Amino acid sequence: MSSYKAPLDDLRFAIHDVLGAEALLARLGYADANRELIDAVLDEAARFSETVLAPLNQIGDEVGCKYDPASGDVTPPPGFKQAFQQFVEGGWTGLTNDPEHGGQGMPALLGSAVTEMVDSGNLAWSNFPMLSHGAVKALETYGEDWQKEVFLKPLVGGTWTGTMCLTEPHCGTDLGLLKTRAEPQADGSYAITGTKIFITAGEHDLVPNIIHLVLAKLPDAPPGAKGISLFVVPKFKVDRDGKVGERNALRCGAIEHKMGIHGSATCVMNFDGAQGYLVGQPHKGLQAMFVMMNTARLAVGIQGLGLSERAYQNALRYARERLQSRALSGAKFPDKAADPIIVQPDVRRMLLAQKALVEGARLLSLSAYAQLDIAQRSPDAAERERAETLVGFLTPICKACLTEWSIENTYNAVQCFGGHGYIAEHGMEQLARDARITTLYEGTTGIQSLDLIGRKTAATQGAGLKLFLAEIEAFARQHEGDAALAEFLVPLRAKCAEWGKLTLDTVMRAASNPEELGAASTDYLFYSGYVALAYWWTRAVAAADASDRPQAFKDAKRATARFYFARILPRTLSHKAAIESGAETLMALPAEAFGAE
Repeated sequence: MSSYKAPLDDLRFAIHDVLGAEALLARLGYADANRELIDAVLDEAARFSETVLAPLNQIGDEVGCKYDPASGDVTPPPGFKQAFQQFVEGGWTGLTNDPEHGGQGMPALLGSAVTEMVDSGNLAWSNFPMLSHGAVKALETYGEDWQKEVFLKPLVGGTWTGTMCLTEPHCGTDLGLLKTRAEPQADGSYAITGTKIFITAGEHDLVPNIIHLVLAKLPDAPPGAKGISLFVVPKFKVDRDGKVGERNALRCGAIEHKMGIHGSATCVMNFDGAQGYLVGQPHKGLQAMFVMMNTARLAVGIQGLGLSERAYQNALRYARERLQSRALSGAKFPDKAADPIIVQPDVRRMLLAQKALVEGARLLSLSAYAQLDIAQRSPDAAERERAETLVGFLTPICKACLTEWSIENTYNAVQCFGGHGYIAEHGMEQLARDARITTLYEGTTGIQSLDLIGRKTAATQGAGLKLFLAEIEAFARQHEGDAALAEFLVPLRAKCAEWGKLTLDTVMRAASNPEELGAASTDYLFYSGYVALAYWWTRAVAAADASDRPQAFKDAKRATARFYFARILPRTLSHKAAIESGAETLMALPAEAFGAE
């Protein structure tokens, strides 16, 4: 069984020393979010994740969710309901939500740190409350006043949960193909009919009502994505006064048998004339749904980080304890039968790769959430616009890179355990299986890469990239005379210049051949992620040096940064070469020449 200890020391270093959260949040009007409160919230979230959620992780994987075909009911694994009740009683469901709707009004930056610990403790369990936050944001932004009054308080309070119903059996990413329809009714509601698949937490018994946000088409809808509308469809009918009525005409038709996250209910949802209400304007549903989607994409990136952290902790513990052979340079522990495997260079390679990616990704994701707070709360309109552009640019990087790195990190954890990593007893194979879904849902890595290079870069003339590069350059100028930082600043600046040129060259090639963007997209995304982490590792070293932390902590940050620059940042070389090779080698082979069907 894998264990988990919340990385409070590194979380506090990231939040306080690197990001200077207390001053930032005070400037944004978060009067109560001082260092003392932040640390108290982190402590309590750590306790809940370590003692309540983490012990349920293995049983959730072994038992999974149970589906009753006769009733359509879904029962989560033992202990999940009790944990959810504690989560609600602790006020965690409303931590970052507006106090007007019963929330605590805490910053997204703090919420993301809490989410990381919850995800590390039990990823499958964390899926049950995850999408409620996105549902709240969509209804806050586009809901009618009565919808806000009726639906937001129960969602924020955790007495109801929310879902996002997009995908259908015949269409995934191409939502323009969806067939779910919405028929207007005399009372102003709509009858929703259709089937949605892959609906996380679509049915369960943790709460008495579940609020589905469903994409569907009205009878007069124009074809394609421009004809999609959004509807709020509760499991039990809710009228405009908030009165809960009879069971709605919707049902869970099955739950998926998955590779991982067995404790999470992934449902097929059948709507058979279910009563729903239009959210926002007709045929403008995608605009509203993307409020949910973007919230979920950042959250899924945090899921990847949470799994990576837990995998790293267990691999490190095992490498310190497992005695096998001797160090190549001679026995390091001659009083023991063998040396621990942490003395072996290749084991250190795997551990350092995990450490570098985890701690760097933590800074990258926390900084994105800090920009989200700025976008929502800054009194300066120009600063809000800048932050919103940066969040849009960083979202696909965070979602894709943090989840793809979770595949690498859990893989390396299994490798550190050797054969013991492949068996269920130690829990590493569960983490590896659970991680795999994070690169797929809320938009695959390919979708994120197209979003980054297409919508967030080419279509905006590189607006987000320019802002991010300007931030890096401002930091570099601030530390230009710092000899101790020069070993990182020089290669960082060179990579930033290369990043800008590589982007321009790729976009120019695409002007004559649109396939160039698609051909370059995934390599461009990884290139971007690795350069972004180089920046945050440079910031980490600078912050550590300036802090009053123990010298051992400072030395560890610098040594890990050196490893990152020497061993991981060079991955950009292969990504750059692939980008520059162009689309021809990808597109030249006819589809029928790939092989037998």
